[in-house]
Amino acid sequence: MMSQEQNDLITRTGATTPCGRLMRMYWQPAALVDELLGERPVRPVRLLGENLVLFRDEQGRYGLIDRHCAHRGADLAFGRLEHGGLRCAFHGWLFDTSGQCLETPAEPSGSQLCANIRQRAYPVVERSGILWAYLGEGQPPAFPEIDCFIAPGSHTFAFKGHMACNWLQALEVGIDPAHASYLHRFFEDEDTSAAYGRQFRAASASSELPMTKILRDYDRPIINVEQTEYGLRLIALREIDAERTHVRVTNQLFPHGFVIPMSTEMTITQWHVPVDDQNCYWYAIFTSYSTQVDKNKMREQRLELYELPDYISRKNKANDYGFDAGEQRTSTYTGMGHDINVHDQWAVESMGPIQDRTKEHLGQSDKAIVQYRRLLRQEIEKVAGGEAPILVLDESNARSIQGPATMDGIGPTQGWETFWMEVDVKRRRGAPWAAPVPKDIAPHVRHLTAAE
Repeated sequence: MMSQEQNDLITRTGATTPCGRLMRMYWQPAALVDELLGERPVRPVRLLGENLVLFRDEQGRYGLIDRHCAHRGADLAFGRLEHGGLRCAFHGWLFDTSGQCLETPAEPSGSQLCANIRQRAYPVVERSGILWAYLGEGQPPAFPEIDCFIAPGSHTFAFKGHMACNWLQALEVGIDPAHASYLHRFFEDEDTSAAYGRQFRAASASSELPMTKILRDYDRPIINVEQTEYGLRLIALREIDAERTHVRVTNQLFPHGFVIPMSTEMTITQWHVPVDDQNCYWYAIFTSYSTQVDKNKMREQRLELYELPDYISRKNKANDYGFDAGEQRTSTYTGMGHDINVHDQWAVESMGPIQDRTKEHLGQSDKAIVQYRRLLRQEIEKVAGGEAPILVLDESNARSIQGPATMDGIGPTQGWETFWMEVDVKRRRGAPWAAPVPKDIAPHVRHLTAAE
């Protein structure tokens, strides 16, 4: 259990809060690139409790500025894109992507009022299908050279989804290896050849065993947690027999991301981004190490659940997440369909808008949750003391964070410690793009020949 004060410390992300100051030292996903396609590339954005408007001008430059006009507070999300910026529909004040006011047309001819008017603005960059914003002070950090940022666009796909809850409980589901054996349990196994684009449906590496069977039959994983330069590495072990053990390696990417294996050829890098303290978006980049990503198929699969323009789930609290008692008896553990995003959404939203951690009771299977909360408090304290937190990089050390390595497969019960590294490295060396071998595992893996 923790006190209410401790819970507030690690959940509240407003501009003046300790956790909010930490979050503002990192680039934050603000929107998908897809959201600014079309004839009018303007979108309202709420991020870390701030009301903003995102737009692209005629020259293709992105701007993220305060949503309410500096003149008299009208809503710039309804503004006009013209003459190099976004023009307020109330009195025609025009702002460029830097927030500088360019024109105040209702003022007398020759007025220089606009020269002294600047709308608060934040820098925006595009990476792997996502528009990232930096809401902090000073120079923005460099992006780490992790796989999802250096893979070519043909081998990545980005998507998002809304959750009506605090960002922290949403993140903690992703770093909880034990829950998948229950929350995502299916009573029958499917054809793994039809698993493309669907999580927990493929066969584990080096085996024909479907993930659904492994999670169902081996529900007491041994969980190891290691601190890394980028956050945490989680290793979940499910012993099949004396010779074989299922090994699943995932990562917590500080401050609010994780990297997990989706299949033998694809990983998911996902961030849980605070909209405000009671809502968040998950943003995911799917990265392929083999063939090009079928973006149309991936998008169509996900749009079956998520409704545009706000990426709200069609299954939600208002319709009991599609719960069916008959299905719960015979088909799935939750009775909420076969999309695991619905399962996760129910779990975290059912805790309430902000989970009351003063009433929880943690066990051994929650060790990753405990270590992450400890790390989060540690980094909040560092920022409060004027230090830079982990993963705030500059151009000189951006390449120091690579990978990170992931794996989901059946390995030897004796020797799994290096087996998972070899599987990850083999996949990287066979990729059609230059997927680097993370320096933290490179020394432990023998050299593989081209044939291997």
